[in-house]
Amino acid sequence: MLRQRVITATVLALIAVWAVLKLPAAGFGLALLAVILLGAWEWARLAGLDGTRDRLLYGGLALFATLALWPLVWNGTFVAGLLILVCGGWCYALVWIGRHAAHPDRQDRAVVVGGAGLIVLVALWVALMGLRDEFGPAYVLFLLLLIWVADTGAYFAGRRWGRRKLAPTISPGKTWEGVLGAGLATLAFALAGAAALDVGARWPGFVAVCMIAVGFSIIGDLFESMLKRQRGVKDSSALLPGHGGVLDRLDSLTAAAPVFLLGLYGMQP
Repeated sequence: MLRQRVITATVLALIAVWAVLKLPAAGFGLALLAVILLGAWEWARLAGLDGTRDRLLYGGLALFATLALWPLVWNGTFVAGLLILVCGGWCYALVWIGRHAAHPDRQDRAVVVGGAGLIVLVALWVALMGLRDEFGPAYVLFLLLLIWVADTGAYFAGRRWGRRKLAPTISPGKTWEGVLGAGLATLAFALAGAAALDVGARWPGFVAVCMIAVGFSIIGDLFESMLKRQRGVKDSSALLPGHGGVLDRLDSLTAAAPVFLLGLYGMQP
């Protein structure tokens, strides 16, 4: 299992780096759209849409929404306004998670889960496209690495020192010690990133944005875990050997990307 996981992770990492650094804007958008549609296929299942026709229709809605917004991703004012709404939604997601933790048997309606999925996935596409357009491919790659570093720090700190459960009724494996490990790893990587990206005197704000984005990434992770718990499944799918599904790799990024880009907008003079 570990060997399979490492091989899959290596292949995915190489593809992601190539797509971010080598593809033109349109090619990157199309590649990212393909990933979003795979995520929509899996999210439909989490919403209780098990039939092939229903899942295809759901994917069609995600495709339509993304294509409708494509001409607007070059408009920084529009993107910033959308991100404010989305980040507010992620703040509410924390309330949603807390409500479920208090009532683990509660099942959310398919239309609610499905609607949330469309917003989450399309907003992720807009955020990454906006980040690439406004700040360049290097910032997109940095964000991907930031989330990976945070997840790695959480994993090893949780395994070594984890005692206090973060959300036992939603994701029993996550601990507060893991959160601390993620925070320390994020701090170190953000400081290195500030130097590599040459953010200059703005580095304190940049580091703060990174820390906040990773904090929200934990909410994204817990949100997907909550939906999987409601559906009684361990993974969103079995598409990625050793890793589960596409959503299992995107869950942290769905919340972190909008927050990260909005924070960078806020840092601009």
